[in-house]
Amino acid sequence: MRLHRPDPRRQRGAVGIMMPMLMISILSVGAVAIDVAQLVVARNEIQNAADAAALAGAAGLYPANPTPQWSAGVTKGTNAISLNKVGGTTLANGTVQAGYWNLTGTPAGLQAQTITPGSNDVAAVQVTITRGPGNNGGPVTMLLAQVFGGTAASTSATAVAVIAAPGTVNNGGLFPVALSQCLYDYYWDKATNLPKIDPATGKAYVFRIGSAYHYGVCESGQWTTFTSTDNSATATRDLIEGGNPAPVSIGDQIWMQDGTKTSNYGYVGVGQDYVMPVTSNLSPGQLGPVTAFAGFHITASVGGSGKYIEGYFIPNVKVTAGGGGVGPYYGAYVPPRLAR
Repeated sequence: MRLHRPDPRRQRGAVGIMMPMLMISILSVGAVAIDVAQLVVARNEIQNAADAAALAGAAGLYPANPTPQWSAGVTKGTNAISLNKVGGTTLANGTVQAGYWNLTGTPAGLQAQTITPGSNDVAAVQVTITRGPGNNGGPVTMLLAQVFGGTAASTSATAVAVIAAPGTVNNGGLFPVALSQCLYDYYWDKATNLPKIDPATGKAYVFRIGSAYHYGVCESGQWTTFTSTDNSATATRDLIEGGNPAPVSIGDQIWMQDGTKTSNYGYVGVGQDYVMPVTSNLSPGQLGPVTAFAGFHITASVGGSGKYIEGYFIPNVKVTAGGGGVGPYYGAYVPPRLAR
């Protein structure tokens, strides 16, 4: 049998037809890869911008007086948008809203400012930024669109930042004195989120915090070593200067000291604001459950035969060490954090 070899001229013709198609396919795949990467970068930049604007807005909600400063939060969030760029284009606009956000997700979405907030509803700012027709430089230009006549891509991002009373306080955020829950039940106005006023002075009630001092049916407070049972002067001094050595959360059990050295009162910073745990059990030598975290301004620290810290409740004390969760508002709040 005689075999016929293909004509080399026909082979060259087939290759000549296939090469342009192959090149188009390769270029298309490359363009798609570049476009996807460019869109991902733009999306990340927009998300970062929305996150930053939401955090700036949430910071504007406090100090509460007595409710969150909604308009200030919206203004600060709006102003922060233009501080960011996407693809080299300075952002010009976005949608900024303020309201309550439920940390459990039920209900979902931003709630009205007029609701009566529940235990998981916290003040929030929501920011949505879009890069599309008529917004922030228009859609993201795609290489595939330029070469093959496709369309540009719109992209957007939403962020929610919240600000709330802490459910947890991080290391170093707490002063080692536990305040009485009873005091807050009687002397803190939960309707206004402010300390009640002493009619004799026209100012917040002043308390002496120590095992010997009571106000009506309420004990005042007690030194705590948090999770340690070490009552030594050195251990207490270290806590005064450095705060809680580990995070403390609502529901945790903390130790009530059964004795305090008079020398410790000399280490207390008078005229300063502190965040302190609140508990329903101040019995010396026992554990007490943390029920909240409170802001307290110290006006005096007296050792000797007195052994007390004097001061009063205050609102709008930032937990500089940070924290998380949510708890009753007794004057302390955690810096803004992202919830979405």
